Amino acid sequence: MSASLITETTFEFPGQQKLYHGKVRDVYDLGDSLLFVASDRYSAFDRNLALVPNKGQLLTATSKWWFEQTASIVPNHIIGYPDPNIAWGKKYEVIPIEMVVRGFITGVTNTSLWHTYSEGQRDYGDFTLPDGLKKNDPLPSPVLTPTTKFEKHDRNLTPKEAVAEGLVDSKVWERLQKIALELFAFGQKTAAEKGLILVDTKYEFGIDDAGNIVLIDEIHTQDSSRYWLAKTYQASIDAGLEPDNYDKEYLRLWYKERFDPYADAATPPEVPAEIIDELRNRYVLVYEQLTGEKFRPADDADPRARMEANVLKVLVK
Repeated sequence: MSASLITETTFEFPGQQKLYHGKVRDVYDLGDSLLFVASDRYSAFDRNLALVPNKGQLLTATSKWWFEQTASIVPNHIIGYPDPNIAWGKKYEVIPIEMVVRGFITGVTNTSLWHTYSEGQRDYGDFTLPDGLKKNDPLPSPVLTPTTKFEKHDRNLTPKEAVAEGLVDSKVWERLQKIALELFAFGQKTAAEKGLILVDTKYEFGIDDAGNIVLIDEIHTQDSSRYWLAKTYQASIDAGLEPDNYDKEYLRLWYKERFDPYADAATPPEVPAEIIDELRNRYVLVYEQLTGEKFRPADDADPRARMEANVLKVLVK
């Protein structure tokens, strides 16, 4: 299994102009298009904390499936998938806001809805939450809690602040809001049919020369979304337990119990192999339940050579 681990692999592709190393994906700028190389890095609390075998392939495959399911709601940036770890997308002007949609009140990060609510916040700009909500409760209806993009640390925004700061104009915001809520409603309905609860997610959008909004980056992956197992949710809540998390929250909770992730001097503990294996298995379960297909990883001895060869097939003709 270790041979399949993909960390930070640097390529030099024809026409390459820039390279950006993200938390999980490495993005190659080819001028009018981008290559998104998904690694096996696990990132949380603004740190890279672990490596999870086949995670990059699982994210790419899950996102591919969702892009295909939602193409009738909003166009997306995808040109193709030259490799199991790589998505190839058209480049657009990026709207510098992450559209976070939440159906439940939960989370352990400083930007989570539960964190701000537990500290007393009730007014979130476009909506107000009632007193008395408990962690992991469903919200009266899905809500939008946008955050900044391109800042060192995500910062919560209200829609009014997003417009006032010049991040987006009011007409574009209205369109973004409509599309994000429609995507989330479709995602929740689809996940429920597959025995999963889509708890929350984030969307990123670009805009083309004609002013059309395009869905970019990824959609409804196990990294960008929370998934709970539907059949055990209520029993877990009744017992005062966390719901069964089938996403990156599983490992986030493990870390949160063992060190302060926001203390600069804190050294994260090493994750036991069985925890990594369980996280991988949970990512696999989400993919397989959603798609109805068996996950078959491209486990090979030299993933770098495989990825390079596959990309060159589509770039050099």
